Amino acid sequence: MPEGWAWARLRKLFNVCSSKRVLQSDWKKEGVPFYRAREIAKLSDNGFVDNELFISEEYFLSLSRDYGVPQPGDLMVSGVGTIGKIYIVKPSDHFYYKDASVLCFENRHNVVISEFARILLESNFVQHQMKNNSKGTTVDTITISAATNYLCIIPPINEQIRIIDIVENALVYVDTVCKNKKSLHATLSTAKSKILDLAIRGKLVPQDPNDEPASVLLERIRAEKEELIKQGKIKRNKKESVIFKGDDNSYYEKYGEKLPQGWVVTNLESLLSYEQPTDYIVKSTDYNNAYQTPVLTAGKSFILGYTNEKAGIYNRIPTIIFDDFTTDSKYVNFAFKVKSSAMKILTANTDLVLIRFAYYLMQSVKIDHNNHQRYWISVFSKQVVALPPLAEQQRIVERIDYLYSLLDNMIM
Repeated sequence: MPEGWAWARLRKLFNVCSSKRVLQSDWKKEGVPFYRAREIAKLSDNGFVDNELFISEEYFLSLSRDYGVPQPGDLMVSGVGTIGKIYIVKPSDHFYYKDASVLCFENRHNVVISEFARILLESNFVQHQMKNNSKGTTVDTITISAATNYLCIIPPINEQIRIIDIVENALVYVDTVCKNKKSLHATLSTAKSKILDLAIRGKLVPQDPNDEPASVLLERIRAEKEELIKQGKIKRNKKESVIFKGDDNSYYEKYGEKLPQGWVVTNLESLLSYEQPTDYIVKSTDYNNAYQTPVLTAGKSFILGYTNEKAGIYNRIPTIIFDDFTTDSKYVNFAFKVKSSAMKILTANTDLVLIRFAYYLMQSVKIDHNNHQRYWISVFSKQVVALPPLAEQQRIVERIDYLYSLLDNMIM
């Protein structure tokens, strides 16, 4: 331990308390702001937060007189749900706070500077204690008794000042890096969209006149099916592939451009078949990273966790999972289970399309999905897309994968 530093329990540094309970009947739509843990967790350094609850000025003055209110330099700590968020009370602040969900660390002993106290409370060492010693059956909760017992290490006041300066300068740098990274993410997203736009219009890779045109492939497949139907070996499928426009004497309605040589226009329903995920839904959400099988969602989270369940694992890969409500999709090339039935599992008609090319086609489809409904059958699968020859699909996929990997490596 550095010279002059000392271990201390938080009860030696702060008076930790909660507010007098304010009944819901005393909540108002205007007046003095009344903060719960959710507001404390979102308070910015300038004290601004969207707030919907208030108490009257008269009641606030009564509470201030009889019980006291947060004073400048005190630290407000969210104590329920998103625990451990810190806000330092400023001289201009004028608010009251909800009992139990918020703790006030009254900084009245002059042992620690408030700005250093926030650094201390936000450190991994103290945050770890908060998480490990929280109570509650449904949500994490910090109790006063637990908070006063947190262990920390305190330097002399002069060193606290130096640490505050160093941390504030470092945070300015971190903030700049984060802003630049956010800007870079936006730029890379735009670049990916442009790559995808070129790909689905036949402008990302050159056409090869030796490729078998998609229209010829389709005609051959149809002729083979007709022969099998005549022989009684298969039955006629009412949902045959739909070709809206053929080859180079027609135009792709979506863009008003002439189709590249060998391309046709069809819809996603002709290229992809769907399966309901019912048989693959996980029975228990008691996930553990030590388990083998990932549980997926088609949304941003993608892998929700891992299960040890052995039955009902989907392994006909690669495949595409499609969120039936948000229209988000993910390409999957490993065995998995799913969280809910709110998705479709899609497989490709491999005579016509590569599954990964179909996935990229889906990323180019934009529809209004603000209504709460299932979209695949009635809307998304009906979307018109341009289909190149299989050999060109392979070249396009390889090129997109390569370019995307270059872009992704820029932010790693």
